[in-house]
This record gives sequence, C-alpha cells and structure tokens, in this order.
Amino acid sequence: MSSSSPAPLSDAEKLAVLRSLDQFREWHSLDEKRYCLVCGKIITGQQIQVASDTRGDGPQRLNCPTERCSSIPMDWALPTDEILAAAETMVTPNEWNITPTRAADSGVEPSATSQLGKLTTQVKQVFYF
Repeated sequence: MSSSSPAPLSDAEKLAVLRSLDQFREWHSLDEKRYCLVCGKIITGQQIQVASDTRGDGPQRLNCPTERCSSIPMDWALPTDEILAAAETMVTPNEWNITPTRAADSGVEPSATSQLGKLTTQVKQVFYF
C-alpha cells in the first residue's frame, strides 16, 4: 500500500483525527507541542501529517512532519520547560560551521550534536525508565 500526500483537513477535523489516533496523549488544540524522540524536533499538532493509502479509503495514520523521520505518536513526548528551552537554543546542523575533517581529527564532537545527544538521553530516561 502506498501513501498519499497529507489529507486536506479543516482544523477541527485534524484535531479530531489527532484525538482519535494518538492513544498515548491527549490533544486540546493544534497549537500543542510534542518533542519527537526520533528526530529531536519540537512539533505541533498543526504540523503533524495525516496520511492514508492512495485511494483514501484506508485507515489514516499520523506522521512526524520532519523529513525522513519515521516516528509515530508513541514517539512524541510532552515537552517539559527544560526540553523546550534546550530545543530553542540548539543550533541546526546547517549552522554548525565545523569542517567534518577538523572535528573528526580533533576528536571533538560538534556542540549541537553533543547537546542533542544529552537531551535525547535525558528525555528517554524520563519516559522509558
């Protein structure tokens, strides 16, 4: 079964789909944020993609909006204030400005990667242990 592009839904319809398909956390609005444990991004209900098969008559599913992220609702945690603050201060890979060979030669890990790794470890400890 192949998937289609995100289904065009009104805000009320999308919120209803989020509420019915995310059995792990409640959704009160599309502005609510979740922390994706797979890609490390903060996502909102508005950004989450709703997909179904190409015919449109199969079951719907929720997908993380981040390109190449295969997470599903069970991978989306409620972000704490600490997670939101850390995510806002993190540098995106395009902003690292580090030459890969220089970083590899020195044995120094890019600070954003290090921060993301620590943040992901902390989040996983909170939600999985």
